[in-house]
Amino acid sequence: MIQELDWSVGQILATLDRLKLADNTLIMFSSDNGPVLDDGYVDDAVEKLGNHKPAGPYRGGKYSIYEGGTRVPLVARWPARIKPSVSKALISQLDFLSSFATLTGQKAPVDAALDSLDTLPTLLGESQQGRETLIEHAGGLAIRKGNWKYVAGAAAGKKGAKANTGKAPSGPALFDLSNDIDESKNVIGEQAAIAAELSAALGNGLDDSRLHYALARALRRKGRAQEAEKHLQLFRQRKEAEH
Repeated sequence: MIQELDWSVGQILATLDRLKLADNTLIMFSSDNGPVLDDGYVDDAVEKLGNHKPAGPYRGGKYSIYEGGTRVPLVARWPARIKPSVSKALISQLDFLSSFATLTGQKAPVDAALDSLDTLPTLLGESQQGRETLIEHAGGLAIRKGNWKYVAGAAAGKKGAKANTGKAPSGPALFDLSNDIDESKNVIGEQAAIAAELSAALGNGLDDSRLHYALARALRRKGRAQEAEKHLQLFRQRKEAEH
């Protein structure tokens, strides 16, 4: 699959070069999750792995809440606009919608892209400032803030995925990614205040504006249009106040 991926990307780039469109075309290259070896396919991935570590230094892989499952590469290429650089800014693929809306002079509807932030300057390499926080979900919930990562509960990942998740914590865990990139040292006991702050932020991230929107959709499906409209109005008011 990787060979076909390499070939396909090469074909796209070659076509842009041939049509003289490469300099003014934005290309985004990323992944939807961390690596997985045994995902039900008979492709000799495990047998041919050798010493290769698909997730590099990170713990876990696909289906895991750890960095090996949630942290993915992202390459942005736009020769006429983006200068070569490396960024450690925290962003999410959810941010693409709001960012591309800004890039194209559009305004995303207030009831769309609920979790999407405009991180266009970061994507274009014009800023090193990304999100302040990012909520992650993979068999459980976690939140990133700077170098801190709070995992709300045990999340070992999918059995059979061959990901090195190690022994999952029996309860909440806190990791300092600045010096523990493989998430092997749970420092929740030593940093209880930070853990409490992130736990509260995780709860607040699921704010009532989104609950109103979810309720409106559920009520509309049940044919209760008037009640649904009330929740939609509350949702729009909260979203407009945020902007």
